[in-house]
Amino acid sequence: MRTKALPMRTAAQPGRTEAQRAGDAAERLAAERLEGEGWRILGRQVHAGRSELDLVAVDPGPPARLVVVEVRWRRSRGFGLAEETFDAAKRRRLRAGLGRLLAAGRLPHGGALPELPPAVDLVVVEPGPEPGGRPRLRHHRDALG
Repeated sequence: MRTKALPMRTAAQPGRTEAQRAGDAAERLAAERLEGEGWRILGRQVHAGRSELDLVAVDPGPPARLVVVEVRWRRSRGFGLAEETFDAAKRRRLRAGLGRLLAAGRLPHGGALPELPPAVDLVVVEPGPEPGGRPRLRHHRDALG
């Protein structure tokens, strides 16, 4: 049985910058792609202490995993690949956020976390090769290595 994903902040939300709205759209695309592959999205923009986790999801596997998904968006490759921004400091913050989430055992809205092995994945969203075309997504599993 599939549960509904939590509502995500929308572009119409007051106080969101253009960059934040673009990030929201990238997170929405990543969530839609993962759901299309059978994943269950448990939460979006989940706050665990001072950390914001873009997506928290269940990867059906095999093996099934509880996954924090970091979504990176780039308008172009002019300043390098989005993967290059997934640096040691960001990895450290994600580890800390995942640790706080696991210690709580629940999502901030009260939903219980499934007892599955945890992981962190990276999903990169870039514009497609044609202007106005479909964005490209790259999914890097177990991105913390």
